Amino acid sequence: MAKGEGSEQYSNASLLNKPDNSDGIKLSSKKENRNRLSVCNKICYAVGGAPYQITGCALGFFLQIYLLDVAQLDPFQASIILFAGRAWDAVTDPTVGFLVSRSPWTRFGRMLPWILFSTPLAVISYFLIWYVPPFENGKVIWYLVFYCIFQSLQTCFHVPYSALTMFISSEQKERDSATAYRMTVEVLGTVVGTAIQGQIVGMANAPCLPGPGDILANLSNYSLLAGHNSSEPVISLDQTKTAYMISSGIISIIYVLCAIVLFCGVKEQKDSCRPRSEPMGFFQGIRLVMGHGPYVKLIMVFLFTSLAFMLLEGNFALFCSSTLGFRNDFQNILLVIMLSATLAIPFWQWFLTRFGKKTAVYVGTLAVVPFMILVVCVKSNLIVTYIVSFAAGVGVAAAFLLPWSMLPDVVDDFQVQNPDSTGHEALFYSFYVFFTKFASGVSLGVSTLSLDFAGYISRGCTQPEAVHVTLKVLVSAAPIVLILIGLTILYFYPITEEKRQGNRKLLQELRDNEADSETESTELANMI
Repeated sequence: MAKGEGSEQYSNASLLNKPDNSDGIKLSSKKENRNRLSVCNKICYAVGGAPYQITGCALGFFLQIYLLDVAQLDPFQASIILFAGRAWDAVTDPTVGFLVSRSPWTRFGRMLPWILFSTPLAVISYFLIWYVPPFENGKVIWYLVFYCIFQSLQTCFHVPYSALTMFISSEQKERDSATAYRMTVEVLGTVVGTAIQGQIVGMANAPCLPGPGDILANLSNYSLLAGHNSSEPVISLDQTKTAYMISSGIISIIYVLCAIVLFCGVKEQKDSCRPRSEPMGFFQGIRLVMGHGPYVKLIMVFLFTSLAFMLLEGNFALFCSSTLGFRNDFQNILLVIMLSATLAIPFWQWFLTRFGKKTAVYVGTLAVVPFMILVVCVKSNLIVTYIVSFAAGVGVAAAFLLPWSMLPDVVDDFQVQNPDSTGHEALFYSFYVFFTKFASGVSLGVSTLSLDFAGYISRGCTQPEAVHVTLKVLVSAAPIVLILIGLTILYFYPITEEKRQGNRKLLQELRDNEADSETESTELANMI
């Protein structure tokens, strides 16, 4: 509301009655203090990101090998489950984002109730994914149903949680700091997920099954016949199934605890974002969001780079166990990657603040490419594989941290260009989450189907040469091509550091003007 003559007279009279503007200074200080987040707030917010990464890491690294070697589905059936489960998010992510954006404020906020009520059913469905039902004919339906249910409920958790970034503070510096805390905890979550799932399952890894020609072919290389040493106890398939259930139960408990910490330790600030505009229809909202050029470019970059790392993640366990021959060590190799990524997060946070986010994405994403090449070129050597894995984790950290740190800048840019259309943060984050899951679904579905065509043998001690070639392509050549495509698109991404700072100042001016208008309206109402 523009200042009118009456309001100016009232403002001047008020100034005459007050010797100074100390009340205004106090209000400004209170507002700054309210926008400033404590370390405890940031940690509680960051803990909320762990469930998505812990479960996502366990599913990404182990679901494929679980369906093939434990549930003993053929690769074609497994590819249907993996792809269809993720494709279901094509409906759930935008839909949940739309519903969240229209959710009313409650005394707990607008995002936190979604997180609270989705958690119990999500952990139940997650646990049942890792349970092998006592029947054969309906296994595909069992896994497909519970996988889709879990994806839907996890969407109800993660989309509001992602959008919560815009509601914890109106200060971009505070949001970036909270995002750094969040990414550190999320990468730590991948370590936890890898450690729990990998170490428990690794201790109960059922032996491979030698084919007709394996016994004669491996007489001179006895190490390939894992689990067939008479001096070692033979682990049954039932014990492996139990190990998967134990690990999923522990992860489910952690999921619930993290949700409780988030709900109790974070408070949404209703005034951290500008007031919402009039509600709009679902497809109208999609057109509005997808019509913002910088956002489209960013999600295309995120789609291709995510697809690259999802291909690496989804097939690395099989690559280590089948092609490199480290059947009993692959879980430790995965753990080394995630530990390295966790240690590298502070470095990348410093790098992006020093050189800018766009430069950091280029450097960080390209850093993993040499190690993708080395891991398939170097002959099978466990020590070399550990070294390469540790170095690759540095690039993985950049892939986790940097794209997410750019999304609040796009939302701010949208609000600057569309000042009369606000309250769509959840839609922006829902499509971002959707492309993450879509990339995972495509990567797992395509890779598992490729292994089917190559002739993959479930629990086989040796695999056909075509399987080894396919796995090398899936963990090296294909991800590198996708990374290069994504970085090419990033070249045209228009939000520079200068524009980001300018948008932040413009948004702050808009918020201040709206606050002044509301204050004047209240004063005039009191006069009347």
